[in-house]
Amino acid sequence: MTSWRTIAAKKKAEQLALIPNEWTLKLDDITQQVEVDVSSIPDTCGLLNAKEIQITNSDLPDLLEKLAAGEWSSVSVTTAFYKRAIIAHQLTNCLTEIFIERALARAAGLDDHLQKTGTVVGPLHGLPVSLKDQINVKGLESCMGYVSWVGIFADKNSVLTDILENAGAVIFVKTNIPQTLMWAETFNHVFGRTSNPFNRSLTSGGSSGGEGALVAMRGSPLGVGSDIGGSIRIPAAFCGTYGLRPSYGRVPYAGCVNSLEGQDSAPSVLGPLSNSIAGIKTFMKTVIDARPWLKDPLAVRKRWSDDEYNLADHGNGRNLCFAIMWDDGMIVPHPPIIRGLEIVKKALLDAGHKVIDWKPSKHAEMYKCLGDIWTAGAAEDFSVVTAMTGEPVIASMIPDDEIPVVDVVDKHQIVDAVAPGISAYHLWQTHKKKRMLREEYLQLWEDTAGMTGTGRAVDAIISPAAPYTAVRHGQNKSAQYTMVWNVLDYSTLVIPVSRVDPTIDMVKAPHEFYNEEDKANYNIYNPANFANAPISVQLVGRTLEEEAVIAMGEIVDNALKRAQVIETQRNV
Repeated sequence: MTSWRTIAAKKKAEQLALIPNEWTLKLDDITQQVEVDVSSIPDTCGLLNAKEIQITNSDLPDLLEKLAAGEWSSVSVTTAFYKRAIIAHQLTNCLTEIFIERALARAAGLDDHLQKTGTVVGPLHGLPVSLKDQINVKGLESCMGYVSWVGIFADKNSVLTDILENAGAVIFVKTNIPQTLMWAETFNHVFGRTSNPFNRSLTSGGSSGGEGALVAMRGSPLGVGSDIGGSIRIPAAFCGTYGLRPSYGRVPYAGCVNSLEGQDSAPSVLGPLSNSIAGIKTFMKTVIDARPWLKDPLAVRKRWSDDEYNLADHGNGRNLCFAIMWDDGMIVPHPPIIRGLEIVKKALLDAGHKVIDWKPSKHAEMYKCLGDIWTAGAAEDFSVVTAMTGEPVIASMIPDDEIPVVDVVDKHQIVDAVAPGISAYHLWQTHKKKRMLREEYLQLWEDTAGMTGTGRAVDAIISPAAPYTAVRHGQNKSAQYTMVWNVLDYSTLVIPVSRVDPTIDMVKAPHEFYNEEDKANYNIYNPANFANAPISVQLVGRTLEEEAVIAMGEIVDNALKRAQVIETQRNV
């Protein structure tokens, strides 16, 4: 049997061979330094011409408008983003599948259609869209970081791929993930590790870490990730993009490859990442308007609601009341995260909205509940796949630990890496517990009606996306700030706020620690190690409230931008 290392090396070499020589960066001493901010290199490296820089720095609505009008061809836009994506890949290792000729042929076909008919194919006409590796595209691989799945080509598109292409999108790259998808960082034996473009010593997050890095580098105007416990929101937060975790079934999942398939109590969901909320809205409305419930039996039959987007259930967007969760009762966030929450609070108050505190309830129980559901069969799930080639199951994201010296894959190794499973009866009790926790949290939310002064319960919760900004590789050990909203199935949007500034975000005096994990989190904070990392927050709505969450996200985002303008004018 061919060694798993040989298979992985061959696949990686094939990928690198697909990068055109004329798109290859000449890496100098600066760009080779690990901690350097590489986010601006695409604009300064000389590989993009002036028009390509203009295209790739344009907001998504402007791109769609120019594409629909024929002012910019899809070929020119796709070429610009492809070049920028390849540049981003050379700096952060964010891509898996590269298929330049295929994407440009698709773009040329769309240009031809527009020229001959004068009409667009759909609302995404000519727009390049990137996909997380697990989302199947006919004729391409979706190895999902498993050596065992290298060489397996999809025989048909996923439902979402079909919807996007029918809307006129150009699927142009697929992006990196961790082996198994069940990590909040991004590393696998096939493609390697993805780094954060703002500080490459930091993680891009996971499991949609390739999407986070690519979108942050403006190598894609719209990307699609998946989220079972934070896998859209963590990369979005760590890389400073917008990212939406929709509720179960709002976006069709059929036709994707996955881990833990058959686990339907707390399923993974697909959702968008973009550099604007407009991109998030465009994706969701396009997908929902395609009536995905006719193509995927698990998709929710719920049309796009303009009433919900206009916040009919939230005072029509006037005099909103937000609740800030400063910590989850388990781990106190680092100073930059607290500063980010304070910035949001002040911006909302200045915009005329109300802000109260949110007291978390039973978050530790929810965190454990979801973990128990995942690990009920995870060890066996992973072992079945890796046994095909003998590749080791990754048990650590720490760089020195990521590939064992001795390749041994057996049940004992996997159980060491993943908690052992539980009985079917125990799993049923866990499902029951999850239902009870959801019922209790619903009542907790409803009970806030007496505290808001609006006659309504809290409109949305604002919380950290993690107890820290992007951390050093191997240190992102918890996803508890995102996992709880998966248990509750709340629609959640990540919004970027600021960046870590070591001169402002200094170490604070020790607080009374909740536990050893809280103490450990406090001790890893050294402002210099986190310099320039994006600071983000989560805006949390209720189940299937995507339209309202997007609209309230726009309100928060606009308030932050107004506050930034005022601050800039004050400092002039």
